Amino acid sequence: MKTMQLREAKASLSVLVAAAANGEPTVITKHGKPTAMVVPIDEGRKLYPQNSQKDFVDFLLQYPGGIELERNESPSREVEF
Repeated sequence: MKTMQLREAKASLSVLVAAAANGEPTVITKHGKPTAMVVPIDEGRKLYPQNSQKDFVDFLLQYPGGIELERNESPSREVEF
């Protein structure tokens, strides 16, 4: 596994991406401490699986507990135009 300083990583991002595409992860350090890692997409997807829910509506529809909502039946206030 290759290690690279942040300054160097900024200057050679395309090299990091090419290395990741070839299966080689790279650790990026900031002030000598490991801070981030560029990994191949397959490894990244294992760590952070794609969520099958597309939006908030899908989340609500797939919510296992169900949602009970009560409508407020009190009359609305009057507004003058």
